Formats: sequence, C-alpha cells, structure tokens
Amino acid sequence: MDKAPAARDRGKAPRIVALRRLGEEELAALNEVGQVDYFEDLNEGNREAFEAAMASAHGLIGGKLELDEAMLERSPHLEVVSTISVGYDQLPLEAMNRRGILLCNTPDVLTETTADTAFALIMATQRRLVELSCMVREGRWTSHVGPDQFGHDVHGKTLGIVGAGRIGAAIARRGALGFGMSVLYTARAPKPELEQHLGAEHCSLDELLGRADIVCLAVPYSDDTHHLIDADALARMKPSAALINIARGKVVDETALIEVLEQGTIRAAGLDVFTREPLDADSPLARMDNVVVLPHIGSATHETRAAMARRAVDNLIGALVGEGPVNAVNQASWRAGRAS
Repeated sequence: MDKAPAARDRGKAPRIVALRRLGEEELAALNEVGQVDYFEDLNEGNREAFEAAMASAHGLIGGKLELDEAMLERSPHLEVVSTISVGYDQLPLEAMNRRGILLCNTPDVLTETTADTAFALIMATQRRLVELSCMVREGRWTSHVGPDQFGHDVHGKTLGIVGAGRIGAAIARRGALGFGMSVLYTARAPKPELEQHLGAEHCSLDELLGRADIVCLAVPYSDDTHHLIDADALARMKPSAALINIARGKVVDETALIEVLEQGTIRAAGLDVFTREPLDADSPLARMDNVVVLPHIGSATHETRAAMARRAVDNLIGALVGEGPVNAVNQASWRAGRAS
C-alpha cells in the first residue's frame, strides 16, 4: 500500500539529491537550505551511492531524472520532485499522487526558445538548408542553382499546430505575425486569444492534416497522444507538406513516418525528438536528404537552461521550506498528502 512521506521535523534542514544540469549558483542556493548530495551523472560506479542518498532524501531535483515506482518505494521520506523540464512523462505521476509527493516542472521559461527551435526546423525543411549547406561544404556546388535545388516559401503558407499550449501559441505568433501565415490549430477547446490576435482557426486534427502545408506537433506525450500521427494520419497530409516534431518522439509512429518519407507521400520532416534517443546512427532518418534531424535541443541554449535550473531550484526550495512552489503539476494531491 502506498504511504505518504514520513513526517519531517520542520526544524531540521531537508536532505536533497541533485542530479545533472545544476551549476554552482544553483547548488549554492540548495546548500543554503539543506544537505545536498550532487551527482553530475549516474553510472555503475555511483548508482549505489545515489540509491543510498535517495533513501533519506526529502527532495529530488535535476534533469533527466531517473525515478520509477521501485525507487519511490526505496525513498520513504521523499516529499518533492523538481524536474528541469516541462515534460514529465518519464516520471511515475500516479504513484507520486498516491504517495502525496509533489511534482514540479519548468514551463514558461523555455517557451520562446523551444518555439525558436520549431521555427528553425520549419525554415530548414522548407528551404532545404542542411541539404544545400552540405552540397557547398562537400564541393558539389559547381554551377548556378536550378529547380533541383529550389526549396519552398514559408511566408504565406498554412501552418497547422497540433497542440496550442504555451509553445504551440508561441509558434503560431511567429508564423502569423512574422511570416504572414494562415494558422490552423487543434486543442481540447478553442483559444479565443489566438483567433482574435492571429486569425487562427480551430479545427479537427483530420482537417488540419488535410489543409496545412506545415504540420507542427507541440502536444505533451500521454497515452492519448501515443502514435497520434500514425500511418492513417500521415496519409491525410498533402504530398507537398512537411511534418515538424518538437513534442515527443512517440507522438509519431516512426516506422510509418520513414515509409512515407521514402515513398514521397509527404515531402519532408524536421525532427528534434525520436522514439529512441539518441537516434540510432543507422536509422534511415539520419541519412534522408528530406529530413532535418536535431539532437533534442528544443530548450538547449545557455540562457534558457540556466533559467530552467533556477526555476527548478525555486520550486524545490519553495515546496520544502517556503510558501510553495512556482510551478506544481499535482499540487492538490500533495496538499492532501500533507494534510493526512
């Protein structure tokens, strides 16, 4: 049976396990409020020490957190998990809810940077930037470019955004205001602000796939969005369309995507995420001229990663010793656990 975290003496400093993506300033802030065990990375040499630290930890913070239900069982004092990310599909949220363990994430601070990445993929796929840059670097640019090297315009095209949350809305703003694009979007409910300010149109996924020149995925990963873009969905896209994925790899049926790209059923894809990461070197996606692949860099700038780390620290400190976190995923479950 799931148990709430063991009661902590509020007069004593909490114990904190920190894992990856924290700098000196963030660690100093954590050390001011608690006893910190920091692991730059996990490997066979330090995993035993990590598990021993978790056995007495009240808080866990870091990027690419390795936490499953078995580890929760071995962490009886754990109160708060603060992930340096927006997504948390890799964490056992239901088990944490049952235990009354708070989960914090870092939305907002990476919205604009991730939207920049999405638009970089849009530009690269439409204008064939990577493919043509390689042509120059490899000495294959021997005459004036002709139709075989032409790309496609971005301005004036129809942009379809699957998932109109913070990041999806930021992509829509770039498309509509910066490039004069018509914007279609899917969401559980209409977004009046997008429609009023950008002229965006709320529609079904099937309609969006059939009308959009560029389909951009910005949905969180869940059971409902697993393989949301499957063979049937890809078949509904225009042959001239491009697919952009900055969401999660498993939102797309990767095998079906490879097939339609090889057959020319759709024109191109720009991918920052994959079913398995790192992407296998022998994956067809890594060698297709009509695919731009990135190593999951959606939020990977110095400025944004620093802001994410600081937000995660503020979340953890606020939850453990302050008035509460800035961003809480399951605050109701946490408060219920604390009250029980």
